Amino acid sequence: MRIITNHTDFEVLAGQEVGTSDYITITQEQIDSFADATNDHQWIHTDPKKAAVKSPFKATIAHGYLTLSLVTSLWHNIVEVRNYKMVVNYGLENLRFNQPVVVNSRINARFTMLTVDDLRGITRIRVKIVMQIEGSEKPAFECIAVYLYHFIR
Repeated sequence: MRIITNHTDFEVLAGQEVGTSDYITITQEQIDSFADATNDHQWIHTDPKKAAVKSPFKATIAHGYLTLSLVTSLWHNIVEVRNYKMVVNYGLENLRFNQPVVVNSRINARFTMLTVDDLRGITRIRVKIVMQIEGSEKPAFECIAVYLYHFIR
């Protein structure tokens, strides 16, 4: 686990791969809970019997935004940021969902620090994220996430 306590700790990572998280399994229970939280109950996600027959994947698939929402926990699997008062999810760049994540698949994420900037005392980082599906060469998605860290001075 890498410990980050200030802007400089991020700055030395610019241009480097930060790490790859452990694998986690996407369960039907997670998919159903996400469907309830977002009111997206499309059968491709929530009806295993129908998906087994009618889906080209022969099983349910995770919502793309479910997999995206797991980025924070996967990031915290490899990096512990301390000494901050607030972090803001500032935005996403170039998000592409390349391949669906079938229920019971194992996924992880690879993080590469692209840039680190000081915006009048606020640290802006741009991190390339590649969500990988175990056993697949094609990633579930790729994007650049932009975060604003407000460190305690």
